[in-house]
Amino acid sequence: MFAELSERLGVSVEEPERGKLTLLCATKTDASFLIHHFLSFYLKAGCKVCFIAVVQSFSHYNIVAQKLGVSLTSAKERGQLVFLEGLKSSVDVLFAEQEEPNYVNPFQFVSGDGSNLKVLYEFVQKSLSPTSVEERWTCPVLIVDNLGVLLSLGVKMTDILDFIHYCRVTVNSQLKGNVVVMVHSSEDSEDEENELLAKSLRHQSHRLLWAEGLATGYCKDVHGQLTIVQRSPWEASAEWEKQCTYQYKIQDKNVSFFARGMSAAVL
Repeated sequence: MFAELSERLGVSVEEPERGKLTLLCATKTDASFLIHHFLSFYLKAGCKVCFIAVVQSFSHYNIVAQKLGVSLTSAKERGQLVFLEGLKSSVDVLFAEQEEPNYVNPFQFVSGDGSNLKVLYEFVQKSLSPTSVEERWTCPVLIVDNLGVLLSLGVKMTDILDFIHYCRVTVNSQLKGNVVVMVHSSEDSEDEENELLAKSLRHQSHRLLWAEGLATGYCKDVHGQLTIVQRSPWEASAEWEKQCTYQYKIQDKNVSFFARGMSAAVL
């Protein structure tokens, strides 16, 4: 995890927040460092994590996690991490000659058989529901590395929103855990469905981390801008919203944040 980002968010691994929906939004930048942060943060916090990787492989995430002091392989072996590799699951659905008996692939929807995300939700529910063995985990956490990719796989936007709704009810409300999802968004995008999905999720989220590329283009000392929006819990009697904006530079094992125009290179 990136200690400075945790500090900006006001969270710690000793007492992670619970019942939160966090949206990671990326505009004209990769912003995958946010996914890496939350994955390593919740594992270090002792949470049970279900990670749905749509755009990258397990080996990729494991290599980055090791730089941040976390072994995903060890987390899987001790039952703390359930890692669903979307790329591999999709290939299994499209090209596998024979499935294992009584096994339904969570990515069955890519076959074009008209199925929705119900099986994927049931996978999440089963992965994060507590058992006597798993009671030692702090809280359950669901992370999805790019919801927008599901649209390109032929999933309806309404099905994606239904999936998130059921995950929120199960993980946020019933299990008092957290949900973290990422989408890519751009005001000048021609993908109307993706923008509607991003807009809907922004309205639902307790916390929004919006990473944007610099309008001036590439700069070796400033890699982008991050806006953090914190909102009141759903059950709060009074609504409030706090917003802060920083520029950032990604380093090998850290991310540094500073006020706009206050980069060391500028000063």
